[in-house]
Amino acid sequence: MLLTIISNYNLATTFENNSIHPQPGEISLAHNGVLFLDELPEFKRAVLEVMRQPLEDRRVSISRAKFSVEYPASFMLVASMNPCPCGFFNHPEKECLCGPGVVQRYLSKISGPLLDRIDLHVEVTPVNFSELSSSREEEKSSLIRDRVMKAREVQDKRFELNEMLHFNAQMSSNMVRQICAIDQTGQLLIKSAMEKLGLSARAYDRILKVARTIADLAASEAIEAEHLAEAIHYRSLDRDSWAG
Repeated sequence: MLLTIISNYNLATTFENNSIHPQPGEISLAHNGVLFLDELPEFKRAVLEVMRQPLEDRRVSISRAKFSVEYPASFMLVASMNPCPCGFFNHPEKECLCGPGVVQRYLSKISGPLLDRIDLHVEVTPVNFSELSSSREEEKSSLIRDRVMKAREVQDKRFELNEMLHFNAQMSSNMVRQICAIDQTGQLLIKSAMEKLGLSARAYDRILKVARTIADLAASEAIEAEHLAEAIHYRSLDRDSWAG
């Protein structure tokens, strides 16, 4: 699998080629691979907004006066960022040195519509010494791989009649309503999350897709409340605690 790593915001101009004869940029070059953006808020906001259409449609369309071109752009976006400029916001031990409003301005460099298109927001907390030095055995990567492969087999069977679909993330809104059905408990859970976090309809669909994938990994035919709760938990950047 192709892995494209962009860590310098000056390279971000390659996302969209504005010349008379457009050429594929980093988004299209990451087609069928992974596009990793390091220090996400350091990229120019206008450049980040260019990714909204490819993340939704899995293609890039560039129009000029005399012609238009379309490039494939089915890629997995992975991005990293600090919680604030000093890096200590929400730190369990160290105090954030950022002034009033600084964290909010820092996070606001990433628009809500772009965040809506990112399925998983995972906060990585510091690992203490006792955990680093622990001799406890963790789950082996081989076992995790087997579980992932089984989940992919389930999805291959689910979409076997549609050659354009291969995994849950590619489902349309109409398919989400059919395949990601949830019971009354799940309905109340996601309704509460939508109201509390102010989530959009797009975020609602993505939560259901993630919950369906979590259920697949657990070899569960139905989306249970715990699968839905875990999917909602991955919307950490939608929480008020990130506002600063």
